[in-house]
Amino acid sequence: MTTTGLAQSVGHIPSGLFIVTAKHKDDDGVDGFLASWVQQVSFAPLLVSLCMKPGRPAYDAIMNDEVFAINVVGDHNTSFLKYFWQGFDPEKKVFEKIDHKITNEGAVVMTGAKSSIICRKVSYAQPGDHVVVIAEVLGSIVHDDHAKPQVHIRKHGLDY
Repeated sequence: MTTTGLAQSVGHIPSGLFIVTAKHKDDDGVDGFLASWVQQVSFAPLLVSLCMKPGRPAYDAIMNDEVFAINVVGDHNTSFLKYFWQGFDPEKKVFEKIDHKITNEGAVVMTGAKSSIICRKVSYAQPGDHVVVIAEVLGSIVHDDHAKPQVHIRKHGLDY
């Protein structure tokens, strides 16, 4: 069986769409990236996993134990996905065009998202080309209780 054949069914695993955001303590810049590999992994303590490729925006802040947010994309607000789908030049200050606020914990939450999960990394592993981050949930904000979370199905498991 070809690699694509092996990965076809893997792409059928449904996932949400999320914008992961972070701010470096010593910098005014806000970073973010589109993620689809986010999952709850524990009830007590409340933990989630997040997979991200090294070098992505926000990667350094998350790995340096900065507080970060996983913003759940709702079916009502896909317009801001265009900024994150292909990546963006940090010099363009994309977040000036996206409604957001900085929480008391220092997380960047997108107020137009369905909800935001405020997190801090507690452990990580790199079993392949992405880092799996385990993060403790420090707080959450529901911005739109009526929106449905955006769901993503891929053609195969070899691409986003």
